[in-house]
Amino acid sequence: MGLKMPANPKIFTARSSYWYNYNSRRSAILILCFLIGFAGFVFGFIAISRRGLGNSCKYAEPRSVSVAWDKTVMSRGDVVDDENGLGVSDGGYKRHKVMGFVGIQTGFGSVARRRSLRKTWFPSDHNGLQKLEEATGLAFRFVIGKTSDKSKMSALKKEVAEYDDFVLLDIEEEYSKLPYKTLAFFKAAYALYDSEFYVKADDDIYLRPDRLSLLLAKERSHSQTYLGCMKKGPVFTDPKLKWYEPLSSILGKEYFLHAYGPIYALSADVVASLVALKNNRQVFRMFSNEDVTIGAWMLAMNVNHENNKQLCQPECTASSIAVWDIPSCSGLCKPEKKMLELHANDVCSKSPTLPSEDD
Repeated sequence: MGLKMPANPKIFTARSSYWYNYNSRRSAILILCFLIGFAGFVFGFIAISRRGLGNSCKYAEPRSVSVAWDKTVMSRGDVVDDENGLGVSDGGYKRHKVMGFVGIQTGFGSVARRRSLRKTWFPSDHNGLQKLEEATGLAFRFVIGKTSDKSKMSALKKEVAEYDDFVLLDIEEEYSKLPYKTLAFFKAAYALYDSEFYVKADDDIYLRPDRLSLLLAKERSHSQTYLGCMKKGPVFTDPKLKWYEPLSSILGKEYFLHAYGPIYALSADVVASLVALKNNRQVFRMFSNEDVTIGAWMLAMNVNHENNKQLCQPECTASSIAVWDIPSCSGLCKPEKKMLELHANDVCSKSPTLPSEDD
């Protein structure tokens, strides 16, 4: 038997229209779903691209940051804290969370020192800096000011471009202005890093970052901590001496308890108080020596002086954290050479990490 057409053509026509409309609606829905899915894919891809994929994208961001301390930076489009006159010239820096930020204080005459450091305990590339930060919870950067010498600034610019491991302060790099640079450093560090401790260290000491990390991670009952190798000593009144103090008449014959300058740390609460100081109003007195200046400010604050001799060891030991030639030099004598010699010593560079408790 052949197929029998419906007696009424209208019925057949109605069925054809139904399936045609059904298929049309179904196709439209599928197309709409496809477009929505495709749009979601594109949106997700863009979002992931902006956030960055893995460490390779993370390292693409510059790590060197310029910091300015006057409101003139606004004319360059930088972000300024109107209250404290703080500007960060990367266009809006988000504070990076770490356990400790270590600023290695350096100068224009210390190129060879930085070269030796990058061959020893201070990583010379982004990958190494990131791995060190992940292993210890500590971020490390060189800290330097500026100079009117164009050739020196040009050389620094090339070094920044090559290594990208600096915090650049908008303050003259002069020995006589070290107290001002130190205050600028702590303000910059606080603006850039959300850290539990902020460490000031010089570029002529041999450091064990792993042991410093353990020291900073210790539980403390006092939130305001001033940590260092503490000392007292005579006030130098002879203008011919390097450590001469012009304000010796108000200090007496002996300095108060304060940390040696090559390395010390301030807890976040202490640095927050320093940041609150108005830059255009000299609230606290500036002494000639940076370590004395910080020590004097600590006397005015309710801080806990935590003394740790492992921060001022003359030679590497199983528990030394910072090694320098105390008392001969205020750091390593001939640091460019001595740094390499110490690193070649397994006791210095390869001995196990141990808790940094005083013996």
